[in-house]
Amino acid sequence: MTEAGVTVDGQRIATIGRGLLALVAVQPDDGDREVARMCERLLTYRVFPDGAGRMNRSLLDEGLELLLVPQFTLAADTRKGTRASFTRAAAPELGRRLFDRLADACRTRIPGAQTGEFGADMKVSLVNDGPVTFWLET
Repeated sequence: MTEAGVTVDGQRIATIGRGLLALVAVQPDDGDREVARMCERLLTYRVFPDGAGRMNRSLLDEGLELLLVPQFTLAADTRKGTRASFTRAAAPELGRRLFDRLADACRTRIPGAQTGEFGADMKVSLVNDGPVTFWLET
């Protein structure tokens, strides 16, 4: 990804250059173990090209930026009918708490990591390079 940002109520609240935009969903059974594992995966997952063009470099290897955006709709159950069910998403209190823990954990290794605003009507922009998109689970 070459750039990403979040706007809330017409104000740009987060902007990054090259790095990762992570849309983050929390599920009811998630806890501290999942937060720690997701942090490690986001920071060390090899998605950036090395000198030979192979995906062998991580966010930390490259010293790139990170933007975390809470996105409960990723936990939607869409297997039946024509309307999503959100029973697989964590309650807002748990979702906010674990999202904040993830952001704090990531900031211990990437101090400038940015976030969207939990519960806000966000406008998320992205210039995807490739495009390359992964679904990471713990």
